[in-house]
Amino acid sequence: MSHWNRCHGRCSILVCPYRAQHRGTRGMAVSWRSWLANEGVKHLCLVIWLSLNVLLFWKTFVLYNQGPEYYYIHRMLGLALCLSRASASVLNFNCGLILLPMCRTLLAYLRGSQKVPSRRTRRLLDKSRTFHITCGVTICIFSGVHVAAHLVNALNFSVNYSEDFIELNAARYQNEDPRKLLFTTVPGLTGVCMVLVLFLMVTASTYAIRVSNYDIFWYTHNLFFVFYMLLLLHVSGGLLKYQTNVQTHPPGCINSSRTQSQDIFLPEYLSENFHGPLPEGFSKPEERNQKTFVKICLEEPRFQAHFPQTWLWISGPLCLYCAERLYRCIRSNKPVTIISVISHPSDVMEIRMVKENFKARPGQCPTETKATFGVHLKVVGDWTERLRDLLLPPSNQDSEILPFIRSRSYPKLYIDGPFGSPFEESLNYEVSLCIAGGIGVTPFASILNTLLDGWKPYKLRRLYFIWVCRDIQSFQWFADLLCMLHNKLWQENRPDYVNIQLYLSQTDGIQTIIGEKYNTLNSRLFIGRPRWKLLFDEIAKCNRGKTVGVFCCGPSSISKTLHSLSNQSNSYGTKFEYNKESFS
Repeated sequence: MSHWNRCHGRCSILVCPYRAQHRGTRGMAVSWRSWLANEGVKHLCLVIWLSLNVLLFWKTFVLYNQGPEYYYIHRMLGLALCLSRASASVLNFNCGLILLPMCRTLLAYLRGSQKVPSRRTRRLLDKSRTFHITCGVTICIFSGVHVAAHLVNALNFSVNYSEDFIELNAARYQNEDPRKLLFTTVPGLTGVCMVLVLFLMVTASTYAIRVSNYDIFWYTHNLFFVFYMLLLLHVSGGLLKYQTNVQTHPPGCINSSRTQSQDIFLPEYLSENFHGPLPEGFSKPEERNQKTFVKICLEEPRFQAHFPQTWLWISGPLCLYCAERLYRCIRSNKPVTIISVISHPSDVMEIRMVKENFKARPGQCPTETKATFGVHLKVVGDWTERLRDLLLPPSNQDSEILPFIRSRSYPKLYIDGPFGSPFEESLNYEVSLCIAGGIGVTPFASILNTLLDGWKPYKLRRLYFIWVCRDIQSFQWFADLLCMLHNKLWQENRPDYVNIQLYLSQTDGIQTIIGEKYNTLNSRLFIGRPRWKLLFDEIAKCNRGKTVGVFCCGPSSISKTLHSLSNQSNSYGTKFEYNKESFS
């Protein structure tokens, strides 16, 4: 039989091969309850967002296609007018929304306060980065539609130049080079500049550039301010105009020398005034006594540019974001005091600091005491390499084996934060499953430190902690912390409170963590990768009918597997709620 076997505070998994094979034949059935818990609110918000985009696009498209005030401009520009304006509505909407997920201080406040009492709603805040990227992709797509439509508009302005409605024309004469409209008008020139800025921001946001040269990503992304200023100028050109006197000049009305607008008998009027082909939109009457009426123009059409409305969409989010950035700038204007810098194996650096009035909630920032806090950085890319060179001397052979502590005068270092994290919820579950891949263990250090200070004030009563690394030396990053927590719980007669499992995924043979004090961890060290399906089944069996919080920080391959398993059903009534942190 499969059971949890307690031995010296250690819980190991023993699984019957037959039962594992039998369970595998049940397929990958999805539990609606688990799916709704993990995906329901997120998908509902996604449907609302998509519906608003579709509604804005369709409503604007129909308005410019059928609206009487746009009759003459539509005859000149055609379908491209409708596409350009409809895509502009979607762009205005998303250019306002894209800033809200980046108000990180506001999101951290909402998560940590009682303003959002629902755990599902608080978990939705963790999708802020994903929503930011979604809005960005939408802006790129509809920018392409908008640009293509306006290129056609520029051509139509030139080809369909109207002698009758001079003020409606954007071109100065017929067959004017459309490129002049792009580079000699305010909307055209600002549009070209915005396309260039957007191209730089998008290309510099790719994973390859963020890793290889983070500064490029940072500085190009801050061009958003230039983009918004250009956007406000872009809509002030007033090239597209609508008719203001629809009542006295109905679209398509017939000019007459009469001084008053009146209903007339159409066949009689046509026979008296038109001896050739009938005007566009009128067909020859089959019967002379058929009564069809037409409106007579009282005056010539008058046209006016729309009052810019883009600022209504973006001014609120832009002001909110600028106010938050100002607050963050003031909050982080004082440098921290660096206590020590530790060079860990596998290119990891730990910085321990003190900052005045610094407060962090569990799950936000690793702390050893309430007076100090620390961060672990994996040296990957140019930015972390330069930071390591500033804080640490050149590496040597000794520092590759054991941690190297450097105490000297350091350059000024400014810290912004802390901000909200999905792992703040880990202490709000009765049972939590924390899974880390490599340097992804850093967010969990805060949780472990909190439990080391005292676990009784929190709802959490059992924690499964799984850490997967490629090399044995990586476990030394938090080996001392894990051992201290284990000894504390053992002394308090709660050895089953935290179940620690360490997995060494790449090895040439049996290895152990160096040091006699780490024997406790060596007994929990497994060779190979975790068998995630069996692990979830065992946790579900041991926690029947409960809700287990799953927290992952690691490679996307592990995250996708855990996300899928969290949505699957089980026969024990256990529900898994998936939470993810990402540094990419």
